[in-house]
Amino acid sequence: IKLVVIGHSIGCHFSLEILKLAPELPIIRSFLLFPTIERMSESPNGRIATPLLCWLRYALYVFAYLLLKPWPEKIKSFVIRIALQMMNLQSEFSVLNILEPFCLANAAYLGGQEMMKVVKRDNETIKTYLSKLTFYYGTTDAWCPKEYYEDIKKDFPEGDIRLCEKKIPHAFILHFPQEMADMVADWLKDDLSKI
Repeated sequence: IKLVVIGHSIGCHFSLEILKLAPELPIIRSFLLFPTIERMSESPNGRIATPLLCWLRYALYVFAYLLLKPWPEKIKSFVIRIALQMMNLQSEFSVLNILEPFCLANAAYLGGQEMMKVVKRDNETIKTYLSKLTFYYGTTDAWCPKEYYEDIKKDFPEGDIRLCEKKIPHAFILHFPQEMADMVADWLKDDLSKI
């Protein structure tokens, strides 16, 4: 069995952790898409999210419990449906839990932990597994801005570090999932032909 690890956003941080902590796994390639693997709280989105998630999340908890907890399921469902329509999205699964206070609290806590813990890029792991890694950075990504791409490209000039030329956003899953899947599948063909 051969493994391919594909991470997106914070999943790229987890992908590097898998490589570091489980070197015995037969991973032939790891794709790091829009990688939030460093300086999350310093990124444009991080500068906004960090105070909200680290210090003001308790206000979110109070808001969630006082306002959202008493809402009937029908109202929650209606609010989510309207929000998805405003974003031009369709729900293929139940997203009702989004407005549950415990879900909001856990998401806020997780986001705060990401802001505090994802600070320094793990250059040791990247150096060790560079031949197995493909990085894909966005040109308009406020979580991992273009300067992060330039920095890693400078530090690892021999690495497979790519910059998106198609203006695909960080949250590609919302509107460009097939395009990204096709791109990654195309990149993987060479590795699969060697098996």
